[in-house]
Amino acid sequence: MCGIFGCALKEGKAAPLIHSSLKRLEYRGYDSVGIATISDGKIFVKKDSGKIDEVDKIVNLDDMPGSIGIGHTRWATHGAPLKVNSHPHADCTGEIVVVHNGIIENFMELKNELQNLDHTFVSKTDTEVIPHLIEQVLKENPNLTLVDAVIATLKRLEGSYALAIISTKEPDKIICARNESPLVLGINRKGVFCASDIPAFLPVTNKAVMINNGELVILTAQDYEIRKIQDSSLVTREPITIEWTAEMAVKQGYPHFMIKEIHEQPETLRNTLRMQEHYLELMSTFLDRANEVFLVACGTSYHACLAASYMFSKLAFLPTYPVYASEFIEQHGKSVSIDSTILAVSQSGETADTIAAVTCAQQRAATILSLTNVIGSSLTRISRVYIGTQAGPEIGVAATKTFTSQLSVMAQLALRLAKKRGKVSQDEIDSLEANLEKLPEIADTIVKTQEEKVKKIAKKYKDSKVFFFLGRGISTATAFEGRLKLMEIAYIPSIAFPAGESKHGPISLVEDGFPVVFVCPKDDCHKTLVGNIMEMKARGAQIIAIIEEGDMDIKSLADEFIEVPKGIPGVLSPIPYVLPLQLLAYYVALEKGFNPDMPRNLAKCVTVK
Repeated sequence: MCGIFGCALKEGKAAPLIHSSLKRLEYRGYDSVGIATISDGKIFVKKDSGKIDEVDKIVNLDDMPGSIGIGHTRWATHGAPLKVNSHPHADCTGEIVVVHNGIIENFMELKNELQNLDHTFVSKTDTEVIPHLIEQVLKENPNLTLVDAVIATLKRLEGSYALAIISTKEPDKIICARNESPLVLGINRKGVFCASDIPAFLPVTNKAVMINNGELVILTAQDYEIRKIQDSSLVTREPITIEWTAEMAVKQGYPHFMIKEIHEQPETLRNTLRMQEHYLELMSTFLDRANEVFLVACGTSYHACLAASYMFSKLAFLPTYPVYASEFIEQHGKSVSIDSTILAVSQSGETADTIAAVTCAQQRAATILSLTNVIGSSLTRISRVYIGTQAGPEIGVAATKTFTSQLSVMAQLALRLAKKRGKVSQDEIDSLEANLEKLPEIADTIVKTQEEKVKKIAKKYKDSKVFFFLGRGISTATAFEGRLKLMEIAYIPSIAFPAGESKHGPISLVEDGFPVVFVCPKDDCHKTLVGNIMEMKARGAQIIAIIEEGDMDIKSLADEFIEVPKGIPGVLSPIPYVLPLQLLAYYVALEKGFNPDMPRNLAKCVTVK
């Protein structure tokens, strides 16, 4: 989730404004920064890895000529967080410069094509293909305008993007475009601005123009023009007045980062489905060769590993062992060997217990693989192969979108491994892949249609002294994660366990009014779970069920129910079924008067053991 800002000013230098505006996008998370301006027919670029203030001390970001420029804060997805991979990126001539937020899915294919046409690439990013493509289009069609060349280029890109482009060929303008990644304009009497988010320009102007998917914008200091990429037709759209405070704008109008990030999950799931094929292929090859696989993680990431262990077993017939990172050394430290493979999962890539477990396994010659949300983190540096989840920075302490992103990537790995091993029919694989592609839309539907119902349930049960969370099979992991969220931010003692274990002690706690949350997808465990619900209900429990839409068997037993769209295969169910549990935790915390973004005694990245 990179940050973009650009401005075309009627007078004055652009660089200081770009610098200050990028500072206001720091909340998006980033590992490098860069600015490009244009003056007297020449482009000037300053960039480096590191925080804005650190880079500014080295290169003085304000000291750049020109009243037109673009800037960027980068969250690495392709290529490590190094200066050479920092934006802006240029073509071979240095006459076309681009900043980009998003993921170009077909960049390897385009890069190979351009290299065969003698284009020279200097970075490992997907973004760099864009200026080279524009350069090539103009080389082959010298009479085209820059705008036409950009449109021709955009039609070849697959994936998501918000772009800002400047060129010495037409030095009075910035060309922007959007497909899925956010882009908004700001206008005032001093000029026109483009940005990833409104906070970037809110101190300068509260007049904003929202840009939609499939649109291109031409900015000059005097005006803006919007066109549809498909047919270049003009679009008329008037500015709106933003009434948000600066703090609200950072959260895009949401009261807290946590609810903002819950709502972002359809987008982050789409990004995980744009994973580069060769990364998935390489990691699945290592997993296929493994004699034993340990899935090592802490907290929410451990619950993702627990769910993934079912995926690998059911789809690829690969036994995997989820282990708490804090227990790994004591439990398995002496037994791992060159025949062991570790798949470590960490949002930050810096979790102390996970790093310690991986280091121990590495010293015993185990193969280290990892899944993390931060490219260039400690975990990526000690891994044989790593994959970035591409969830973008997560500001809320309680993990939400990183959990579903981790699950999506591991589901893709399990499916790829199933293909390699031939354990599942092609028809079943095709069906599962099609359902995986639908999950972003399903996630969007759940949040839009069930949020109000969850609010009412939260209000009703906010004063409960303890909660149970139960599931069977893979839904056990979903129950564990729902329990963790409620404890983290609402501070209600909660217990989660496989529903089949309830008769072995926990059921003794149940009395009249005791809230029990059941996770109930229509999978192989469904009939057995009905019996567990009846056991709890017979003892006076209040049943809150997350069910498939139209599931009358459980709906008739439940006191409260939250519905998830039909047809989700059980092996993929934790991804959509966890969303109502995230919402439940959030709204119970609000009802109790707690700030869900700042849970007591917790930190986003646990760097102590």
